[in-house]
Amino acid sequence: MKAHTAETLATMTPEKAIKFLKEGNQRFLNNLKVNRNLLQQVNETKDGQFPFAVVLGCMDSRTSVELIFDQGIGDIFSLRVAGNILTDEMIGSMEYACKYVGSKLIMVLGHSKCGATTGATAGKKGGKLTSVLEKFDTSIEEVKKELPGVEPTSSEFIETVTQHNVIRTMNEILENSEVLKDLFEKGEIGIVGAYYNVDSGEVEFLKETL
Repeated sequence: MKAHTAETLATMTPEKAIKFLKEGNQRFLNNLKVNRNLLQQVNETKDGQFPFAVVLGCMDSRTSVELIFDQGIGDIFSLRVAGNILTDEMIGSMEYACKYVGSKLIMVLGHSKCGATTGATAGKKGGKLTSVLEKFDTSIEEVKKELPGVEPTSSEFIETVTQHNVIRTMNEILENSEVLKDLFEKGEIGIVGAYYNVDSGEVEFLKETL
């Protein structure tokens, strides 16, 4: 399979982008990779890149987006940080991807057994990590109301917070970026929230806004 070009990106839509990612995860689950010549893709992208999607994911070593969605070089802008938290730098990167390169989809990807979520629900603090874990405070309070009596250290609570954080982050992207909001309202980009299961390799699509 060849790398994406300006021509293929011009025919891409948010709907097609989601379909590509869903199909890629199904290939991953069935251990059926598309036949790619990665060195050829290196050569094809040496003068430019045309990724069809930008993914805000966690830094967790088990969650490489190119692998779990069976994508190649030049296919995806991958933004990775502990807990897939949203910062101004991440928003600016999304704006570059969508407005100036032409990416058609933004995905927020959380995952099971997330260390950042676990640390946040346990109230851990220390150094610069504190500001990362504080990003979960709103989701933690929401889940406390949703699951009264459930211990914050339980797997049920932690996984629910992870999924709440994905949806909240999706909403905050449009709330904090006029550039992306304008592209979204024009139908030029879509935003999707997803959850990766590190036990099975399966991606669950939590919310799709197109």
